[in-house]
Amino acid sequence: MRFFNAVNRYGYPHSIYAFRIIVHVFALAAMEMEVYALLRDIVNYNREAKMDMYELFPSLLDSHEHAWRSVVVFSVLMKVFASNAMLENAMDVFVQTKKIGLKPNIMSCNFLLKCLVEANRVNFVRSLFEELKNSGPSPNVYTCTIMMNFYCKGHLERDVDILQATDLFEHMESNGVRPTVVTYSTYIHGLCRVGYVKHALKFIRSLIHKNQPVNTYCYNAVIHGFCQKGEVYEALNVLEEMKNHGMSADVYTYSILIDGFCKEGDIVNGLGMIKEMELCNIKPSLVSYSSLLHGFCKSRQMDISLNIFCDLGTCGYEYDRFVYNILIDGFCLQGDLDSAKKLLEEMMSNSLEPNTFSFNGLIHGFCKLGMLDKALELFRTMLQIGLVPNILTWNVVADGYCIQGNLEEALKLINEMKELGINPNSYTFSAIINRVCKDKEPENAWELFPPMLKNNVLPCDVHFAILIDGFAKQSNPKKAWILYTRMLKAGIKPSIVTYTIIINIFCHRNRMAEAYGFFKEMTEKGLIPDTVSYTSLIAGFSRSGEMKKALELFNEMLRRGCSPNVVTYTCLIDGFCKLQRMDIARSVVDEMNINNITPDVVTYNTLMAGYQRLGDFEKAHNLYKEMKKSGIQPDDIIYRTLGLLAGENN
Repeated sequence: MRFFNAVNRYGYPHSIYAFRIIVHVFALAAMEMEVYALLRDIVNYNREAKMDMYELFPSLLDSHEHAWRSVVVFSVLMKVFASNAMLENAMDVFVQTKKIGLKPNIMSCNFLLKCLVEANRVNFVRSLFEELKNSGPSPNVYTCTIMMNFYCKGHLERDVDILQATDLFEHMESNGVRPTVVTYSTYIHGLCRVGYVKHALKFIRSLIHKNQPVNTYCYNAVIHGFCQKGEVYEALNVLEEMKNHGMSADVYTYSILIDGFCKEGDIVNGLGMIKEMELCNIKPSLVSYSSLLHGFCKSRQMDISLNIFCDLGTCGYEYDRFVYNILIDGFCLQGDLDSAKKLLEEMMSNSLEPNTFSFNGLIHGFCKLGMLDKALELFRTMLQIGLVPNILTWNVVADGYCIQGNLEEALKLINEMKELGINPNSYTFSAIINRVCKDKEPENAWELFPPMLKNNVLPCDVHFAILIDGFAKQSNPKKAWILYTRMLKAGIKPSIVTYTIIINIFCHRNRMAEAYGFFKEMTEKGLIPDTVSYTSLIAGFSRSGEMKKALELFNEMLRRGCSPNVVTYTCLIDGFCKLQRMDIARSVVDEMNINNITPDVVTYNTLMAGYQRLGDFEKAHNLYKEMKKSGIQPDDIIYRTLGLLAGENN
């Protein structure tokens, strides 16, 4: 009779009394499966009736005089609670059992410990293991292996605790618990996860030296570890070492190596691994070929990728979404969007459900080419098949609208996103603000801040930087400065980009003291100036004729390991040309050549103008010939400077 039926007929008190007797009879007869079934029935009834589960323990106790007879019942009750994810109740049974002087069997404790680890109940896991160590039942090898898994795998926000895992071996040794190959391999995986790959390999070697059990799984962890670090040839040496110790590589070993070689761009060795697998009568998996396909796609060899893809079909492999996505992405990277679209259609016709990744590359590709209509067609297809685009997809489409100047549709998109439960993020608004500023309407961009706040997107440095730059380009430094002060009041810290924009504003107004003051403030706040920020200041000082200061900044730039570019050098050349120091200007050009930085049309134009000012027309014309010889096409400014007609060769 089911417990539910018994309660309906006889009431709860009589039924629990009768079932307690039956459960104990089966327990004494060592019929644990029957005990489990009966207790599960009782627990399910109590849960549905919303009864206090903590009262179940005393209800099932045989008697205080013969409490020992209840130990099997409570051990099984722990398993019932644990298997039904009622972990607090399971822990309570453990505690209550220990309180009356009994020890549940270690198998039930192990099952509970395993369920606690899987549920990431960290505090319960630690307290249960400590209790087992301190007062029993004594942990066995399975208990320790569960804990090894807990320490070495990590979970959610919890990191791998390799020190605790190492201490566990000491506990096992001092208590005479002999680790299994699973215990060892779990520990090796843990070492590799925290980057101690060489230490893991040493550990394997020490195990082999001590004649302890080691398997392919242990070696695979180390091979994977080296591949993750980009040390593929070290991983290959480990494969050879494994073979020398009489262990055969499996499909996973080779798949790890193929993936490692292909990620490093070494497709030849990746193919070599496939051939070696075939020689060893190991059939490569679809995962093995996927890595190879990815390697060819990355190297833009789509014809070979497509041939391999077709061969897989004829060899009986069933394509999955992952393989299709690799090829679609490869064609998108190559710019062959038509082939990528055909593959997507083929994938869908083969009843394989695409995901957002399948569409994103294509949508981004069409938007980049200005073919927004085709991107929107794919976007609508996603919605029609019930695939909700992720935030990346929405942002790409919003960006596409912005590129075409269709801000109204971009703003409508935000409302559509919200209707589907997707909140726009900082990038969504950045694209729109950027577009408005490019249209020279930064005042309108400022109006986007209230909708941002309404959508729980706090304005950040990027948004302010775009706006400040917009006002600066509009020759409205006053509004740019107001925005900067508002940004500081809002507690938003300026980035290098924002500082550089402000520095540029002061440089263009020839207020170099203020510009340099902001530069110093930036460095004092721990921000490291880049080439752009240095070049802005050097340009400012060069324009104002303060070449000593410009050179000081240039040398500081070199000391910091920041590489000057052609613009940096051209700014210095311009400064010296204006001071009629053509000798120094020419030496700067020589330094450019030494550092393999090719002068551009602006550099030559600056030098020619300098010689023209000195009346040295011959040197100006010689520079023109030098420029033409270097393959640099003159612009209209150069023709005007030299008094030539466009296209003249003299």
